Amino acid sequence: MGNAESNAYRNHLSRFLPEEQADIDGVFDTLSGSSGSAGAKNGKATKKTMTLAALQAYTQEPLPEQMTVRLYNGMKSIDLTGKSSGLSEQIAKEQFVIFMSNLLKGNADEKITIIMRMISKTEGPVKGKQIQEFTEDLIMSVVHVLSYRNELKGWNCENTRDSASGVKALASQLLSELKLADGTKPVGPQLMETNFDQGVIEDWVYRVPQISIFLSVVIRQGLHVLHSLPDQTKDILNLVPGCKGIKGRGLVSLFDIPSIIYINSHLPAEMQHKWHLLFSSRLHGESFSQLCGHIVNKGPCIVILKDIDGYIFGGFASHSWEVKPQFQGDNRCFLFSVSPSLAVYTYTGYNDHYMYLNHGQQTMPNGLGMGGQHGYFGLWIDSDYGKGHSKAKPRCTTYHSPQLSAKEDFTLDAMEVWAVGDLPESAGPKGKKSILDVDPEAQALLEMTGKSRQSEGLREPVEEDDDEDEK
Repeated sequence: MGNAESNAYRNHLSRFLPEEQADIDGVFDTLSGSSGSAGAKNGKATKKTMTLAALQAYTQEPLPEQMTVRLYNGMKSIDLTGKSSGLSEQIAKEQFVIFMSNLLKGNADEKITIIMRMISKTEGPVKGKQIQEFTEDLIMSVVHVLSYRNELKGWNCENTRDSASGVKALASQLLSELKLADGTKPVGPQLMETNFDQGVIEDWVYRVPQISIFLSVVIRQGLHVLHSLPDQTKDILNLVPGCKGIKGRGLVSLFDIPSIIYINSHLPAEMQHKWHLLFSSRLHGESFSQLCGHIVNKGPCIVILKDIDGYIFGGFASHSWEVKPQFQGDNRCFLFSVSPSLAVYTYTGYNDHYMYLNHGQQTMPNGLGMGGQHGYFGLWIDSDYGKGHSKAKPRCTTYHSPQLSAKEDFTLDAMEVWAVGDLPESAGPKGKKSILDVDPEAQALLEMTGKSRQSEGLREPVEEDDDEDEK
């Protein structure tokens, strides 16, 4: 390798701290152990290289095989000028280090050649179908490797919806951001057959941060390299929020792991580290009073529901829910869809009808609503529990969301509410409120009929906030 190349290599190496370099060296030594003895000639010291077979053996359990092959193709794409072509099927240490440097520390321009080869082994433009397969492989590998390494922080394949449909939904959402040079976005079958050149893919990688974050997770956790060192960004640390309140309760969430990752990335940064189950219709019963009792004054929340046609959708409430006849919240609120498609709809600035919760009033609508206006909400759960609507002709004024449910007026099948971030002080064990605390009128009524506080015995056992649930 000539001087220019060795300088370039040293520049790549210098991006890593000494302990990171040692970590990369250790992994490469392990990978090259079986192939390092080949090819000693003319008495020169042998340069260690790595084969595809060695990489496959090393990542057999943590990564799906097709992702290992893509990683190998990415490493192989790194051109070391003046390198003997006889070794082209094997990966040199320089290629391994430059691969790590570009994908973990580089910008979109530095990543793009490698990503193009990971999408397709052959040079030139790639078809939408190939990008879709790469993106689905990438998302599936993230779920697989985080599960294998016990890094799902309390979520698992048993307490969430099947990830297979979630992988496809998230891939479709990310692919919907592909833009041709003239600014058009191909969709559907046309997208699958369209050719995309390197410049278009580079622009996509630059605008869609998930691609780089997912590649980083697959490399760090799949190859078990640089996974515990302090340079990890918040993006990776809070990729999956810690899951609280579901353990040992036999509940399967309406969320799947890819949708948890996607929705969590849209939350304010200070709320991304933890989700805590407050209410589930399957655990707490189908009652609007129960719903209010579990979610009022608990801080910001995610509401997710499923209609009887199988559509799954919901909203993020940026403030504690309060029972009152006025709109509340701020412009951080959003609506979302999980199935049949995954999407987030943020505020338009048209009005401030972010969130609304009312109960027991004769003159104002009673129920939980987000976006739109009275009688015409983007998302509405009626206080006559079980009924709801999602009205948008053509779009919700507050969030620009389409109709989220299968039918405009829907019947509720199941519902969950998750507090996000740290619970407010008042919502701790001492401040656990029942509907009787929230509604003094209901309490007074019970006392008048001599029934006093019988709901005391129905209060939820407080789950200890132990770290056991995090793993």
